[in-house]
Amino acid sequence: MRPFSDLSERELLALAIASEEEDGRVYADFAHELQADYPDSARVFSDMAAEESEHRRQLIDAFVARFGDHIPLIRREDVRGWVRRKPVWQVRARGIEAVRSHARQMEEDAARFYREAAARTSDAGIRRLLGDLAEAEQGHARTAGDIEQARLPGEVRAEEDTSAQRRFVLQVIQPGLVGLMDGSVSTLAPVFAAAFATHDPWNAFVVGLAASLGAGISMGFAEALADDGKLSGRGTPFLRGLVCGLMTIAGGIGHTIPYLIPDFLTATIVAGVVVVFELLAIAYIQWRYMDTPPLSAAAKVMLGGALVLATGILIGSA
Repeated sequence: MRPFSDLSERELLALAIASEEEDGRVYADFAHELQADYPDSARVFSDMAAEESEHRRQLIDAFVARFGDHIPLIRREDVRGWVRRKPVWQVRARGIEAVRSHARQMEEDAARFYREAAARTSDAGIRRLLGDLAEAEQGHARTAGDIEQARLPGEVRAEEDTSAQRRFVLQVIQPGLVGLMDGSVSTLAPVFAAAFATHDPWNAFVVGLAASLGAGISMGFAEALADDGKLSGRGTPFLRGLVCGLMTIAGGIGHTIPYLIPDFLTATIVAGVVVVFELLAIAYIQWRYMDTPPLSAAAKVMLGGALVLATGILIGSA
């Protein structure tokens, strides 16, 4: 990799052209990916891609006028210290707000990089060129803000944010909550039944581990096979199944781990405390994401958990 300060003016201009082309393609990719779910934001990124294309055309005209028709291939990854950016698919997976933030950061990072590079060079021509590029990138950021304001007035952006929240609840929170409830509640009976039947913490741990893993696998497959998510809007079956399965295992493992404590009474007390926190977590999620009144959510979860726990203790004691 070459140091940025070793690049000639010709190479710097070629690098700027390549950077503008890459940024334009990133914005175009964002526009394509968002078109189905966020059409207004997709139009924002289409406009930004058009802006980058125009800037690239201006840079090419300047290059041809000064250095001729051949533009050398210099990419960002060939230059030491250049800002590394996440791939489009990774940013898109984090949601609409992450995409918007990434776009703003792209322009700000480029402008800052050019300004810092200009301060480190002693060549007046390169310093002037870098300063001009920094101003251009800062202008891009202002333009992006203007375009977003025009395309995304408050009510439209709020509607898209609400849609994103609803999709997050359907695709992640809902299957996760189902898994957590099943893992936390359904494994209570076998774990505490084994504990009170044998008074051996290790036996209770083995039963709890088997019940948790078995329930996780079962719930994961059941959720993944429930529907393909196309009509319900619940997302890909793989994601829902993975979330549901992992949360089921987590719910069961929580009150199983205390039975690694050799003393039966101590392990049972710790497991009981963990159960209370698990049930409170379920009630909180229902209140936070499912609009369930907090007292109602807590009462239902606690009652159900207490009944299952009592069942396990009674069967084990018998």
